[in-house]
Amino acid sequence: MNRISLKFPVTMRAMLALVLFVFAGAAARAQAPQTVGQNVDIGKSSLQMLRVQGNVYMIAGAGANVTVQVGEKVVIVVDAGTADKSAEIVAAIKAVTDKHIMFVIDTSADEDHTAGNGNLSKAGWVLPNAALGPMQTAGDIGLTLPPGASIVAHVNVLGRMSDSVKTAKPVPSSDWPTDPYDTDEWKLYNGEGIVMYHPASAHTDGDSIVYFRKSDVISAGDIVSFNSYPVIDLARGGSINGEIDSLNMLIDLLIPVENEEGGTYVIPGHGRICDRNDVVGYRDMVTIVRDRVQAGIDEGKTLEQIESAKPTLDYDGLYGSTTGPWTTNMFLEAVYKDLSKVKKQAGSKMGGGK
Repeated sequence: MNRISLKFPVTMRAMLALVLFVFAGAAARAQAPQTVGQNVDIGKSSLQMLRVQGNVYMIAGAGANVTVQVGEKVVIVVDAGTADKSAEIVAAIKAVTDKHIMFVIDTSADEDHTAGNGNLSKAGWVLPNAALGPMQTAGDIGLTLPPGASIVAHVNVLGRMSDSVKTAKPVPSSDWPTDPYDTDEWKLYNGEGIVMYHPASAHTDGDSIVYFRKSDVISAGDIVSFNSYPVIDLARGGSINGEIDSLNMLIDLLIPVENEEGGTYVIPGHGRICDRNDVVGYRDMVTIVRDRVQAGIDEGKTLEQIESAKPTLDYDGLYGSTTGPWTTNMFLEAVYKDLSKVKKQAGSKMGGGK
């Protein structure tokens, strides 16, 4: 069990929150039974809220997709969206429950997933009678803690955010993870078992896959994105082979009802709710494009020659783009650079062994 005894120290705020877990929140507003992907009425909002299944909802339109799990005592949010959407996200959550946000989990360090961290944390957990000031413990401990939900992410996410202070666009410290983990998985409990899996390298080196076991829903972050080809962020430790390995890990967790469909549902970083059949198709696409680029590299082709051969042509109608933050050519360039580096490293090892 890695629930509390982590290699990386857990902050006192999270420890105190876990101890006082049984005192959290008020009763949820009753909801009528809904089908998978059915809209939830959140009033006039630029966002859309969908019930996935079990106790899990998805909020779309906030930058990245936001996952909301309403447990027996409190609320857990996966990915915080952009800062300008925080008030609408909180309002959408309040449309389905009066319970407090206790944990905000980041699936990566990407700004569209994390810029709302500080806002959602401030809107979250407070001790009884502590809403107007810092959390203070009873007795003679003398411990003073700030109010707010804990922000959970892999330690590499904290590293990327803290390193940003050296750049022209530093991430505010209020958005940094307060409770990083540095294991391959970490567990929480909120009316159901919640497991965070950390692939070594995928979209970045700080990705988390969050599995809500009883609800049978997985929040996959940008390991899966149906709005574009996968973003392979080489500068943040991403890799194409790690992305494929992560998709295979995700597929192993998915159990369909029949015909490879239904059963476990996946909330992607961007795009629609999906199931095992969708993720398998996405994995196959990524693998086929990877193999086509690798074949071009093996033949000694340049990036421009490979792009001219259009190795993504049969998938461009679904995932391709010539404009925007992540184009088809940006994807091909990332794959080309990554595979070329791997080939060069393999050649160096073989040469060194002679």
